[in-house]
Amino acid sequence: MEDWELDFEWLHVRNLVKDAMRRETLPDMNMVLFLVGIHELGRWQKGYTKEEKQDLMHIGVCCLLAQEGYFEFVGRDQDGWPHYRQVLEVPSVNTLEQERLLKICAVKFFKEWAKSEVDAPDIKT
Repeated sequence: MEDWELDFEWLHVRNLVKDAMRRETLPDMNMVLFLVGIHELGRWQKGYTKEEKQDLMHIGVCCLLAQEGYFEFVGRDQDGWPHYRQVLEVPSVNTLEQERLLKICAVKFFKEWAKSEVDAPDIKT
């Protein structure tokens, strides 16, 4: 994917998340990862602890990188939280390249979400 195309698609993803979260500003990568994590968890609650927010962003990263074969879903724990196992080493690249990879995966994730005709969650924060 060329840089201009990724920039365009990433802006689209950010707008989808902004609307889903009913925010006035565009979200950053962490907010996108948080929403992906909530989607994978499958439930929304009014408030999350700092640790739960970190866990949800980690789930978001694992879910996105699973599309590229770096992680695989292994199941849920007794509380229903998803767990992933790393199956490939994630390339050792600089921060910009890591973010580019996550953006590409997020674009794929939200395109698949749209294809499945599942509406974005109605999330009020």
